[in-house]
Amino acid sequence: MWSCCWFRNMMQRSHFPFDSAATTSGWYKRGYSGAIAKKRQLLLRDRAEDCRLLNMETLKSARKDDSGEAGSDLSEQIKAATKENHIRAENTELMLSYQKGQITLPQYKVLLCSLYEIYKALEEELDRNSSHPAVAPIYFPQELSRLESLERDLEYFFGQDWKKRVIVPAATHRYEQRLRKIGKDNPELLVAHAYTRYLGDLSGGQVLGKITQKSLGLSSKEGLSFFSFPGVSSPNRFKQLYRSRMNSVELTEEEKAVVLEEAVAAFELNIQVTRQRSSRFPVRGH
Repeated sequence: MWSCCWFRNMMQRSHFPFDSAATTSGWYKRGYSGAIAKKRQLLLRDRAEDCRLLNMETLKSARKDDSGEAGSDLSEQIKAATKENHIRAENTELMLSYQKGQITLPQYKVLLCSLYEIYKALEEELDRNSSHPAVAPIYFPQELSRLESLERDLEYFFGQDWKKRVIVPAATHRYEQRLRKIGKDNPELLVAHAYTRYLGDLSGGQVLGKITQKSLGLSSKEGLSFFSFPGVSSPNRFKQLYRSRMNSVELTEEEKAVVLEEAVAAFELNIQVTRQRSSRFPVRGH
């Protein structure tokens, strides 16, 4: 989420070359090839449908006027509903440290611990509800899953016994509890959290990773797996596809209003996470 705030303009100015729609569909389908569970295979749409959605999204973006008003698409409405939250997120201690290029090791350790707990809950609930009509269209485990990457990063900084050393701050625990609750009672609200987290981290991952590497004096990419999305060959193209899939979710006006409220709540939960202090982690190890 915080990845797409201050870095949004920088990433929008960057050029990400992408292949044709057929090529995009190719890497998308290849991510599910092999011995993948049947339920994941059933989630695939045919190539023509993905291309159609992508083309529709591109045309909508091209036709969108400068009025600043939100359209009827869910992605546009979430963006409008969370505009003020974006601004507040830019001014948390963590994001200000990133803007200055001065992220510290204790800060990064707290971040990794929090992200692990958040994504563990989010991805387990997405897996459990993968066949839900609101979740299935935006279920991309091969392309977006963060859990294994975070486990590698935690092992790098904390050692093989990292699970015994992970600290879960109160704000992170509240976020994790919220994800568990909606996964059980209102799976359609997972759409708001998945969109807020995944697209934010995908948007700013490369920039944040470079700042982290430089700030911590890391000589390699070890400890920075979280910022890499090897299953996504073109971030911009994939974000188009993701928004198209999300906009295709069938929701009543009442359900859509609740999803928008949950998107605002997701931002607030993330803001609270970024305000967590890092004093509990001594500077040692890597």
